[in-house]
Amino acid sequence: MASISTNNEQRDTHLKSPDFFDAANHSQLRFVGKKFEKGHSNYQLHGDLTIRDITRPVTVQVELGGIVVDPYGRTKAGFTVEGKISRKECGLMWNAVTEAGSVVVSDEIKLHAEVQLVKQA
Repeated sequence: MASISTNNEQRDTHLKSPDFFDAANHSQLRFVGKKFEKGHSNYQLHGDLTIRDITRPVTVQVELGGIVVDPYGRTKAGFTVEGKISRKECGLMWNAVTEAGSVVVSDEIKLHAEVQLVKQA
C-alpha cells in the first residue's frame, strides 16, 4: 500500500493514512482468484479481495486483449480487468461533506487494471 500513486502527493498521503488504507499497519491489498469462467462476451474472474484485513468476494470482468510472442521469444497475454466494490464493505469509512452538502468520497469504487502475463518455461 505504500506504493499508491495518484499523481497527487497530498491525496496519496491521505490514502496511506489510517483514514483509508492504513499502509503502516496493512502493507498489502490482496486479490486471490478462485474461479475463472467464460461469460457471454468476455470472461469473469471470481476471487477474494482483502483490504485492511477484511476479505470480501469479488467478481471482475476480464477481456483478453491478445496473445503475442515478443522479439525475445516469450509468449505474452494482455488483459483488461474491470469491476466495482463497495468501499464501506472493505472497512473504508472515512468521508467528508462539502460546503454544498455533497459527499467527498463515493461508496462505489471502480476497479480497472491492465495486466500483462508472461508464459513461464
